[in-house]
Amino acid sequence: MGMNATQLIRMANQIGAFFASQPDAEQARTDFALHLKRQWDPQMRTALFAHLDATAGEGLNPFVLSALSGLREQIEPQVHA
Repeated sequence: MGMNATQLIRMANQIGAFFASQPDAEQARTDFALHLKRQWDPQMRTALFAHLDATAGEGLNPFVLSALSGLREQIEPQVHA
């Protein structure tokens, strides 16, 4: 059973709130990206980026939106030909 966008947004925002509390903002963004890459299923990450593309990140907090946009190439699942 897949997760809907509302669930993914809520989870991303909760995780983002934790990492945003770190003193080094740039390191926090990187740590957030690494967490999603290591802990989230590729389908979850793909769905989150589909939401980002379709809605300009509606519902995502500014930290999460910044991290997803700035570090997309590190987080987004790679498509293998």
